[in-house]
Amino acid sequence: MRVAVFGTKAYDRRFLGAANERFGHELTFLEPRLDSLTVALAEGHDAVCIFVNDRADAEVLTQLAESGVRLVALRCAGYNNVDLAAAERLGVAVVRVPAYSPHAVAEFTVGLMLALDRQIHRAWARVRENNFALDGLIGRNLHGRTLGVVGTGRIGALVARTMRLGFGCTVLASDVIEDATLTEAGIRYVPRETLLAEAEIVTLHCPLTPETRHLIDAAAIAAARPGLMVINTSRGALIDTGALIEGLKSRKIGGVALDVYEQEADLFFEDLSSEIIQDDVFQRLLTFPNVLVTGHQAFLTEEALEAIAETTLGSISAAERGEPLLHRVDRGAVRPAGAAPHKA
Repeated sequence: MRVAVFGTKAYDRRFLGAANERFGHELTFLEPRLDSLTVALAEGHDAVCIFVNDRADAEVLTQLAESGVRLVALRCAGYNNVDLAAAERLGVAVVRVPAYSPHAVAEFTVGLMLALDRQIHRAWARVRENNFALDGLIGRNLHGRTLGVVGTGRIGALVARTMRLGFGCTVLASDVIEDATLTEAGIRYVPRETLLAEAEIVTLHCPLTPETRHLIDAAAIAAARPGLMVINTSRGALIDTGALIEGLKSRKIGGVALDVYEQEADLFFEDLSSEIIQDDVFQRLLTFPNVLVTGHQAFLTEEALEAIAETTLGSISAAERGEPLLHRVDRGAVRPAGAAPHKA
């Protein structure tokens, strides 16, 4: 099958290319992201392969369908950037990678907690300037703290178990689908409002839906415990960034670690080190000493990239053979707010 692979980086070409030696598709690697201006690059292809910041709205999908594209293969788990209703209407199938390496994101999440809580990022920057003073670097133990996990799918469940069994935290969980194995491990399910009010640390692992958009907003912050630490490795729009900044300024928020950002499409995955960033909200966020931001890299392990390539190309092969698509996403597959996530 002829596949236009949008938004590719060197690691995409490396892992998709290696996996494709077994599948034998005709892959066209394209650096631009898919949107209304670049969709013409898909002309002559049977499928497109896209990532989290590519855009497959109704306009783009219509142009894809008119050019003969019948498959959109997401090399990620999230599908909030695809208009599923339009895809269904146009007869364009949508597939994703529901589980590639939940350990990759879960481990990165715990790493962010540790780095932020123990101020490892600030200490590293100091040492590079030959400043070995410890003033201002006092942290806190994670042991004995109350952690809230919003969304206990594969990733959230791993984080919950790690923090409960490995670090000795009290773990609260919120999800419309409760995992009995987590309850058996001493993790307590509570309503989301209770979790946000009682937790000292909140980590987000739910999908982005209309119901979960700005899950952390001014009201949630106002109801939270003073000094709340917020971790997000899921989707940027789960957090109202403006409200988050106000919470940091008032010191109601004690620390923030983000691997995703609400307006990341204009920033992440690109080298902008010689550019002037126009996003004033993002630049303001970076001025806080208790904020740690990474560029959507939680998924970036060799194991995850291999699994993503295998699953994505496998789905494309199934579509080519006319077989049922195991990882198809239909409009009715959108899960309710708080449901177990399949995150990118």
